[in-house]
Amino acid sequence: MAFFELSSLQNVLQTMNRQNPQQTWFQKLENFHPYETLLYLAMVSSGLIFLFLVVAFLYSGLNQLEGLNHRMPIAFLISTFMLVLSGYTATKMRLHYQEENIPKLEASLRNTFVLGVAFTFLQFAGWKEMADMGINFTGIPSGSFLYLLSGIHIFHLVGAMVFALMLLIQLRRTQEDGIRKLILVTNPYEKMRIRLFTVYWHFMDAIWLILFLLFVLSF
Repeated sequence: MAFFELSSLQNVLQTMNRQNPQQTWFQKLENFHPYETLLYLAMVSSGLIFLFLVVAFLYSGLNQLEGLNHRMPIAFLISTFMLVLSGYTATKMRLHYQEENIPKLEASLRNTFVLGVAFTFLQFAGWKEMADMGINFTGIPSGSFLYLLSGIHIFHLVGAMVFALMLLIQLRRTQEDGIRKLILVTNPYEKMRIRLFTVYWHFMDAIWLILFLLFVLSF
């Protein structure tokens, strides 16, 4: 009896293995939604761009600003706090979506968008502080890279903020229509859009924290 039970268990396990074969990394990539694949490829490309610029920044010399009575712009410090806070609100978006709490989802998205806008304006304020200290875009190489790296980061973040604004408009319309709300919380495509937005936003957070560390070392 035990032999037959063991044999049946082995047959079940073999059937499960045939039904769920171990997928390779390339096969998993093929199963991604096209938008998901495009986003990950864009993130890899952006990461390579930042990597190249960071290496060039390090090669130009981090100590060029030392001894010139320069300090880290206060606006950069505040903007870093804003962006970290926006990462928290972006994380809350996914939690509220899973809870099917559309008002809180909209509030978290709105907070993320507002913090992103505040970060962008503070970056411009940081550039003005650097200009007042005599660090210009056309000056020493290290100073030029400070503008270039932060500017490219803003450019990438603005793209995410445009998408956030589109989502806000959609969520506002959804709350006024029960059918749209039902579609939003049950449609895997909508879930994917919110997930990809938060992934990209956290990616931008991580990029800025690395850049900020380099900026601190340069001053």
